[in-house]
Amino acid sequence: MHVTRTPDAEIHYVDKGEGPALLLVHGHPFDHTMWQPQIDRFSRTHRVIAPDLRGYGATPLGAHPDSTGLGVFAEDLVALLDDLRVERCVLAGLSMGGQIAMELYRRHPGRIRGLVLADTFPAAETDEGKAARNAMADRLLAEGMRGYADEVLDLMVAPYNTHAAPHVHRMMRSTDPVGAAAALRGRAERPDYRETLTTVPFPALVVVGRDDTYTPVSDAEEMCALLPHATLAVIERAAHLPNLERPEEFDAALESYLGSLVRPR
Repeated sequence: MHVTRTPDAEIHYVDKGEGPALLLVHGHPFDHTMWQPQIDRFSRTHRVIAPDLRGYGATPLGAHPDSTGLGVFAEDLVALLDDLRVERCVLAGLSMGGQIAMELYRRHPGRIRGLVLADTFPAAETDEGKAARNAMADRLLAEGMRGYADEVLDLMVAPYNTHAAPHVHRMMRSTDPVGAAAALRGRAERPDYRETLTTVPFPALVVVGRDDTYTPVSDAEEMCALLPHATLAVIERAAHLPNLERPEEFDAALESYLGSLVRPR
């Protein structure tokens, strides 16, 4: 992996392939290897950049130990693009990564030429949701990641997709609970991105697993309706991580979308 250093962070990332830039943003509580099938496939045609977010994988939490807001993650990604001299990219995020992608677009719309939002939703957190995220943060700090990983595995990966489960469980189990807790607290305070989505001028792709209970198909349909130019891809026999559960189907949707975009000059 490569490393980019900012004034208060040390971002570890993969940079593979040549061509138009494709930035992949992982979800919680994972790392860049969540995107391994896509890194392998799309680095044949694109420059694929896949970082470990602050507090996840090989990237240290840095200077935001109590709460890492989505804006912190977004600015880390912009700093990474700057360091790599990437002016514009296609930005793809899954779950929390999708919300980070929306925040990055909100702050720096000129840096994005394509947007892929997978198994995510744009609404701000409810009061009940804020309480639940903060309570989970307290629990992770007290107990570590193992119990949480055991409990949510069948929600992240549908039980019939046994091939993906070991990798997903390993990522969750090995995540630093301090980093995960900080992200949960920051995510609880995120803004509402629904109005932001109505301003996206270029084609977007919304992807969701048919059996995702965290972000059901109805959420994806509502998000797709907000975007002026969007395509919805529902991946059958997949839950919250269709890119790992059904990589061929996910990649086909992403490949078709990338092919529809005007190649950057």
